[in-house]
Amino acid sequence: MDNKVYIFDTTLRDGEQVPGCQLNTIEKIEVARQLEKLGVDVIEAGFPISSPGDFNSVVEISKAVQNPTICALTRAVKRDIEVAADALKFAKRGRIHTGIGTSPYHIKYKLNSNEDEIVQRAVEAVKYAKRFVEDVEFYAEDAGRSDNEYLARVVEAVIAAGATVINIPDTTGYCLPSEYGAKIAYLMNNVPNVDKAILSTHCHNDLGMATANTLSGVVNGARQVEVTINGLGERAGNTSLEEVVMAMKSHHTLDYQTGIDTTQIMKTSRLVSTLMRMPVQANKAIVGRNAFSHSSGIHQDGVLKNRENYEIIDPADVGVKESSIVLTARSGRAALKHRLHVLGYDFEGPELDEVYQRFLDLADKKKDVADEDLEALAGAEKEKQDRSIKLESLQVIAGSSTIPTATVAVSFNGDVFTETAAGNGPIDAAFTAVKALVKRKVHLEEFLIQAITRGSDDLGKVHVQVEHKGHIYYGFSANVDIITASVEAFLDAISKIG
Repeated sequence: MDNKVYIFDTTLRDGEQVPGCQLNTIEKIEVARQLEKLGVDVIEAGFPISSPGDFNSVVEISKAVQNPTICALTRAVKRDIEVAADALKFAKRGRIHTGIGTSPYHIKYKLNSNEDEIVQRAVEAVKYAKRFVEDVEFYAEDAGRSDNEYLARVVEAVIAAGATVINIPDTTGYCLPSEYGAKIAYLMNNVPNVDKAILSTHCHNDLGMATANTLSGVVNGARQVEVTINGLGERAGNTSLEEVVMAMKSHHTLDYQTGIDTTQIMKTSRLVSTLMRMPVQANKAIVGRNAFSHSSGIHQDGVLKNRENYEIIDPADVGVKESSIVLTARSGRAALKHRLHVLGYDFEGPELDEVYQRFLDLADKKKDVADEDLEALAGAEKEKQDRSIKLESLQVIAGSSTIPTATVAVSFNGDVFTETAAGNGPIDAAFTAVKALVKRKVHLEEFLIQAITRGSDDLGKVHVQVEHKGHIYYGFSANVDIITASVEAFLDAISKIG
């Protein structure tokens, strides 16, 4: 069997169904172009009949990208299929993705139908879609809870009708990996014409097993995986592209190939997170802020001796410059010694023990220890004045009929300086003013806003990550005024730059 696994990305269709994650057409085109750079084989660009916006997005994405197949979703309804075909008219390679429910729940309660009628409707939909495009994918909705024998009957019929890809969704995320893998294996062994089409996985994460189910499907014969960036999707989300791709890449014995440029993964993740305003949890596999960070002393020591002691993935493989050694009260001597060496200080024996004890005392009082703290611990004379940076005042003007403008006053070691700047929004304007004041070239790598409760008067927490000369710095603040919290967090990160 061919070991090529096709990557079908549905971030712009299924991922966009997350409440609050809707994108406009320009933003969708930006994501689609980045997905093309990432190397996905298929982009599911939308559900054209659902809205004029979705229709237009499929049209414009079809014009904007060259290499991926552009896919449009439909129900097993003739009008849906006609509209999808019209939306795909500019696609270099277009695919219609049509289907119907096949589980007892869907047949009886959702569709008010019977098994024979469902087979007939499935075949008619595929044949009708085949009039417009050569590449037709059929989805058997809720296949995860469908009877295998009946599912095989449906799959055989739609392949005979011309379907080129058969999607076997675990729509509710109910299956165990063993069950889902067995379902794919059953179809591979019991559908006579299965060699005429590609079986595809589409697993939801309601029980946290989407990635495991997808990989089990691949091992048992599926050769397309339907995924989203950051695992976005309805309810608990979909299978995460980055997890599946890196799992296959890390396990060389599986011997599966994809066309993904893994060094584009982090860039794609951050773009989607920013545009969809959906933060990535810090401990998210592959793309979380802490995925390559080490604060445990035992882990830090192991990583410094050999990265592979605690990292199964080279950070550079996914577009991360390097692992992060975060100095906290749990850090050991090896991590402290390494960081001091980077700063130009070398200690051994009793001297290192003495500095380490002072470090622990300080680390118990601070969440993390910055480079300037280490310089003081090392006994170095500070040639610079205390880098105390504080937000003194902030005034913003914003609204639907005005250009967002911010005036920021910041004190540096007691001296106050003021700057005014415009931006795309009040936060962007304030950040632009701050960058003008600090006179440092910093790049905002991550910007995360979190609410503690759900009220409009809630206390907002802001985390930022900035890059300066190849180094990453973190900042944090909390305030009922989210713009003030954002600026304070930005300044907190900048204040840690040596």
